[in-house]
Amino acid sequence: MIPSQIRRQLGIAPGDVLIALVEDERLVLEKREVALQRLRRRFVHIPAGVSLADELITERRQESRRED
Repeated sequence: MIPSQIRRQLGIAPGDVLIALVEDERLVLEKREVALQRLRRRFVHIPAGVSLADELITERRQESRRED
């Protein structure tokens, strides 16, 4: 359980989903919404309609053909 004082300070309500990460030998808890916002900011430069998964698959197929 997270003590109520910490929950209030971080704006964590009962039932909120938290994500646990290990960073530099530390346990970091963050709200799911915060993690999603961070990821969206990281990939904001990718134009709408571009699939990074499709681009990766295409690159891997091209590399595979070169190796054959």
